[in-house]
Amino acid sequence: MIASLLPVPRSVTMLPGSVRLVDGLALEAPTELRSVAHTFARGLEASTGWQIRHVDPGDGGSIRLSLARDERMPESDESYLLRVDDRHISVRGASPAGVFYGLVTLRQLLPHDLWRAAPIGGGSRAPVDLGGIEVVDAPEFRWRGVLLDVARHFMPKSFVLRLIDLISVHKFNVLHIHLTDDQGWRVQIDRYPRLIEVGAWRRESPLGLETGSFDGRPHGGWYSKDDLREIVAYAAERFVTVIPEIEMPGHMAAAIAAYPELGNLQPGASDRPPEVMTSWGISEHVLNVEESTVAFCTGVLEEVLEIFPGPYLHVGGDECPTTEWEGSASARALMRAHGCTSARQLQGWFTARIANFLSERGRRLVGWEEIVEGGAPSGAVVVSWQGEAGGIAVAAAGHDVVMAPQEWCYLDRSYSAGPFEPLGIRPAISVEKLYSFRPVPAAVAARTRSRVLGAQCQLWTENVETPERAEYQYFPRLCAFAEVVWSSSETKRSYAEFEPRLAEHLHRLDALGVNYRPLGGPTPGQARMWIPPQ
Repeated sequence: MIASLLPVPRSVTMLPGSVRLVDGLALEAPTELRSVAHTFARGLEASTGWQIRHVDPGDGGSIRLSLARDERMPESDESYLLRVDDRHISVRGASPAGVFYGLVTLRQLLPHDLWRAAPIGGGSRAPVDLGGIEVVDAPEFRWRGVLLDVARHFMPKSFVLRLIDLISVHKFNVLHIHLTDDQGWRVQIDRYPRLIEVGAWRRESPLGLETGSFDGRPHGGWYSKDDLREIVAYAAERFVTVIPEIEMPGHMAAAIAAYPELGNLQPGASDRPPEVMTSWGISEHVLNVEESTVAFCTGVLEEVLEIFPGPYLHVGGDECPTTEWEGSASARALMRAHGCTSARQLQGWFTARIANFLSERGRRLVGWEEIVEGGAPSGAVVVSWQGEAGGIAVAAAGHDVVMAPQEWCYLDRSYSAGPFEPLGIRPAISVEKLYSFRPVPAAVAARTRSRVLGAQCQLWTENVETPERAEYQYFPRLCAFAEVVWSSSETKRSYAEFEPRLAEHLHRLDALGVNYRPLGGPTPGQARMWIPPQ
């Protein structure tokens, strides 16, 4: 099991001795680590049939958890030291998160069948002997993110919870949920009920990529506030921060379909208000910039902030067409009033209004890199997706940046150009290619390296209709990305060394029932998951 640790730790030392884990073992943890202890114990009890006793510090537990910074531990709030010797197992962490990650590593040292949801073979499992080892570890980056788009294709709450489990055992700590877009609105807002009554549903979806054919089937869904509160609480237990994305001022066709007064239709215009978009791509319909519309946006965000207590809120800001503003007398008047020389600067004015609203409530605005074009607000976090050059420029301009260049980090792309791959965007991103990604490009100046908070992979779901297909697109590429954002750049890594560890790690994914893509290519059953062109 040691040879399959993933992501690879900073330091592994073999020690003499061993510890035997048996039914009835004692798990020792102080009060502030009880939640972490219970999360670990539930998984071990389920897979073994054992009963684990929870005891207080000093009561002689077989596994002992503590908050303590050892001098060998890196300077990180998420660092840990795991030690197995001839007396017991100890996990020290600089914080509860560090202890949690230490327990993730401990779980990887156990047999693969202990990742299952119930014991195999009947009855409780036989004792497990664990050889002596010391692991000292900490993450390279503090933002280790995964995006799930639920706007294009809605994903059930059960899958979101499962995804949290899967990313947390790979030591990711951010789940970015893309909740709204032109093709659907997925979050309940009490003061604007039509957002889910109208905006959560579209009458049909495209078949394939740019085929001009449609499936003729309505699609939709939404999360209640309590659903999202449950997701946030579940994630918090696993040290994952959920960041909601509410797109504005572009990618808002679903909201405008629900409330046409938010759009830019001129009085007496013959065009009908837009419907929830039934094609992929970008709608030309964007929010107007009237005070009433700004009030709508802040009203929505007030309710969203009540659900998501984390420090960040993503407002999109990408791919916002300005044609409607350029043709709007009121928008042009507002531009003159605020000294905007372009419609793009008008978007900057709008984004600054939203940033101030969030700042007054102790939150920080996150946006895609296009927000820089109109003047990104001070303190904004910028997610750079178009390429490394954009992220380099953002960091040089003094903004914190999360690297997510599509060339490496867009998991809606195919794994390969092979004929049996499910439908996906090309060019392909293989596991090996993603493993080659480095979040801090060599061209980033030394003085701005600290501006790179980390990196994030995105799964856009235009061609991902089901949770099973989502798992296929995520895994095993997320296994590679986990090591990219966790393991120290000082650790010499190569794909040739990584691939055998990954192959062993896939047995854990088998135990978890993950529908991952095999390293050698899709199975015949998986190949049937594509959406055939019509």
